[in-house]
Amino acid sequence: MEKMEQLIVSAMDVFMKYGIRSVTMDDLARHLSVSKKTLYKYFKDKNDLVIKGMEYHHKMEQCAMEACFDEKLNAIDENFAISKVILEQLQNIHPSVMYDLEKYYPEAMAKFDDYKKTVVKEWVENNLKKGIEEGLFREDINIPIITAMYLARMNDFMHTDLFPEEYSPADIYLEIFRYHIRGVASQKGVNYLKEKVKKEK
Repeated sequence: MEKMEQLIVSAMDVFMKYGIRSVTMDDLARHLSVSKKTLYKYFKDKNDLVIKGMEYHHKMEQCAMEACFDEKLNAIDENFAISKVILEQLQNIHPSVMYDLEKYYPEAMAKFDDYKKTVVKEWVENNLKKGIEEGLFREDINIPIITAMYLARMNDFMHTDLFPEEYSPADIYLEIFRYHIRGVASQKGVNYLKEKVKKEK
């Protein structure tokens, strides 16, 4: 792992734990046990670091998704596998991270939006088509509309103020995931889902 990559990974861990806006470059230097000079050697400023962190996060998430695809899972199992990847990332995320991104880091937020509109959109569409072919999803679902609804829920998920305070981003995502699967599943899919949930417990 190259030095810049190491710094990005470590900085992202700090942001996930404490939030983004509240952490200064001085704080990062202290947490990462490096000098500020070292940080500025690789990043123009904190905004640049956040943008590069977002790009790295998406790259790693795509690699994890592709690993799930390589397993040749059915549409429901593929959803579960990818949701596990996302849930692992969300387990320890500070509640303010998404708010900080949206309000104070528009360039990084634009990267997130582009990622949703390309990578996530393509995966949702392909997964829905696969589920229909396998008989696990209803044949009458409107793929463009369901895909748009899924992406809209991802936007809602960012606004944690819409949800009761006691629920973490991981809790919110899990319910969105379950809601999506139940909404598109055929009777065959519902039966399969029930059996899978029993085994997962």
